[in-house]
Order: sequence, then structure tokens, then C-alpha cells
Amino acid sequence: MITPLLQMVAITAGCATPVVAGGALLLRVLDRRSITASVSVVVLVGVLALTAGLVGTSYAMFLSAHDLGVVLLVAGVAGVIALLAALPLGRRLARRSVWQREALAKQEMVEASRRELVAWVSHDLRTPLAGLRAMAEALEDGVVDEPRQVAAYHASIRRETERLAAMVDDLFELSRIQAGALRLHLDAVSLGDLVSDAVAATSPAAAAKRVRIVADRAGSWPTVRASDAELSRVVRNLLTNAIRHTPSDATVVLAAGADGDGAWLAVQDSCGGIPEADLPRVFEVAFRGEAARSPRPTSGTSGAAGPDGGAGLGLAIARGLVEAHAGEIAVENAGPGCRFVVRLRTG
Repeated sequence: MITPLLQMVAITAGCATPVVAGGALLLRVLDRRSITASVSVVVLVGVLALTAGLVGTSYAMFLSAHDLGVVLLVAGVAGVIALLAALPLGRRLARRSVWQREALAKQEMVEASRRELVAWVSHDLRTPLAGLRAMAEALEDGVVDEPRQVAAYHASIRRETERLAAMVDDLFELSRIQAGALRLHLDAVSLGDLVSDAVAATSPAAAAKRVRIVADRAGSWPTVRASDAELSRVVRNLLTNAIRHTPSDATVVLAAGADGDGAWLAVQDSCGGIPEADLPRVFEVAFRGEAARSPRPTSGTSGAAGPDGGAGLGLAIARGLVEAHAGEIAVENAGPGCRFVVRLRTG
């Protein structure tokens, strides 16, 4: 014999189950739609299922019309409040879900970039290390004993060691940027003084290639809010990249100015241009692109360093340092080559 309690349970389940089934079907229809809508449907289904159960059991208990009205009113008010609460909750969950997806996508991109960088740097390290080992063994075994040859080997070992040290320094700087461990101390920095120092530092490399460096002094050079050391590195990296890809007897031009958006600094090379498809990837870590530029055959990479240019991380580091200043860096094909533009705040 069915007890009254079990009878009430059966009636409630019989009334609420169709509502829940309809809600499940509606959620399937809304799959991959708005999270806010899905949360609202879940809350609404719960309220309607409760209301259906209350109505069913109320009829079974032969409640008066007044009592049934009170029950429905309470359920309705509670349902409206729950639904109003579900809307902001759904929006919050949606924002968190979007943020988590973006964070996961960014993490996957960084990890893929890191794997590519490790593979690329490992490849680039093999050649100088093999050369160093061969020269060291030749000196150790006495294969090379003529003083002039010994001096040449020592000079080659020193150059390769300096290149490897610069590569390690670049990797360390890039790891700081990617890990968010870079802490900048901002001061008023004169772009004119900073460019003068960068030109002096890169002049030997430019002279060796017979590349002229010209600073356009047509206008006044602005002062920006920046970290002197990090911004100096940005300019040096851009200059080094420009010199590397500019043919002999050509010119690299620097210019600066201020506009409504702040200050800007431009480095114009004579590389012959970069394929339009490669422009968005120029600042990516370990990007080498296609043989696009027109100078010497041995530097046939676009944007990053060529085979003779070390680890090729200069532009990636420049972008990271500029973004750490809350600035922007971009590149475009202009004139005889490429124009790199850095935008910074002046206040």
C-alpha cells in the first residue's frame, strides 16, 4: 500500500520530470551559445520544476484556491529573484570563461614559441660550438703551430665566444620579458641623447659594411618617460637589424618626433622590403621568413637576423621591451626598405 508521503513524492517527480527534460533539451539547443543564457535556463528550469511539483501536490492535497495562490506567488517571486541573480552570475562566468580560454591559448602559443626557440637556438649553437671544438683541438694537437695561424685561431675563438655570450644574453633577456619579471624604472629620457649613444655603439659594425647612419635632425627630438637602459637596447637592436640587412654604400636613417599620441622614433633601412605576408610575423621569436630582402645573398632572411647575425632575437626583444613601456612597435615597407616605428608616452 502506497503511503501518503510516497504518493506526494511520486506526484512531485511526475510533475517536475517533464520540466527538467524540456530544460535539458533547451540546453542542448543552446550548446556553445551564451553562458549567461545557459545559466538562466538552469535557474528557470529549477524554479519551474519546483513550481510544477508544488502545483501537483497542492491539487493532491486539495488546497484551497487561496492557499494555492499563496504558494504560486511565493514560487513566482523566488523564481524572479533567482533569475535576476542568474544574469550577472552568468555574465561573470562568461567573462571568466573567455579569460581562461584566452589565457590557455596564450600559454599554448608561448609554449609552442618556446619549443621552436629551443630547437632553433640548439641548431644555431651547433655550428659555432663545432668550430670552437675544431679550433681548440687543432691548437691542442699542434696541427696549427705557425704563430700567425695560432693568432688567427685565437681571434676566431674570441669572436665566436663573444657571439655565444651575446646569444645567451639575448635568451636571458627574452626569458625575463616572457616571464613578466622585467621591472622598469621610468625617468625622463631624451631620444636625441639615446640615439646618439646607440649610433656610437653600432658605428663600427656600420663602418665595416660601409653603411651610413644618418640621424634626421629636422625637428626637435622629444623626451619620453622610459627606462634608459631598456630603451637604449631597443634602439640598438633596431639599428643592428637595419645595418645587417642594408647593402654596402646604402643608408640607415633615424628620425623622431611627437604627435597627439605621444612620441615616435623611426628607423628606416635599405633592405629592399619584406613580403607583405611576413610583416605581421617579423617580431615573433625565432621567425626567419623567406629570402625577401635584396642585399647580399648571405642575409636572405626577413625581419630577424640572418645566418651571420646570432640568435636573431633582437626584434622579439625590442617588441617585448617596448610593450613593457606600454608602447607600440610596428614595421612597414617604405622607400628603399623597411621602416620600424616605436611609439611611446611622453608623460
